Amino acid sequence: MAELAQLFNAIDPSPFREKDLDPNAEEFIVNWAREAPGDAQLALLVYLDRLTGVPEEPALLRAALREFFAHRTESARQRLSQLFRVGRKSLVIGIAFLGVSIGVSDFVATALIGKNIGEILHESFLIGGWVAMWRPLEIFLYDWWPIRTEGRLFERLAAMPVRIADAEDAIRNAWPLD
Repeated sequence: MAELAQLFNAIDPSPFREKDLDPNAEEFIVNWAREAPGDAQLALLVYLDRLTGVPEEPALLRAALREFFAHRTESARQRLSQLFRVGRKSLVIGIAFLGVSIGVSDFVATALIGKNIGEILHESFLIGGWVAMWRPLEIFLYDWWPIRTEGRLFERLAAMPVRIADAEDAIRNAWPLD
């Protein structure tokens, strides 16, 4: 890479420290981190085609990446909070609908006792009531895990050490055992 600016979104007018990562750079870093074991210490080494510039360049890059991934962590927390809010509302609606469905089902079963249509309606109302519980159960059993995992990954990325090396370092370290 020729310049550190290539890591960041060129369209973003924010100061360097607050810029968004380039989508391709973000995808590469996040996918690389996903493949690492969950307990592995992450670190990022950026090779530049030029000699490293000002001494504070690594600190600026580290701060920019921390800021970016801290923002992603907070975004994941907000999405999780919103999902649980929707889940709680869905659960209240689902339980209320299930209660009404059970009541109507029992009423229909009693009113049409001994008739096939009564049994069909009874079971239909029960099934409908349980189907209303599908979304809250899906949220609380399955939907939150990926968001929580993503948030933890972003926390790890925000805390990773960052180092910059120049092209000569890359050449010197390419075959250290030869």
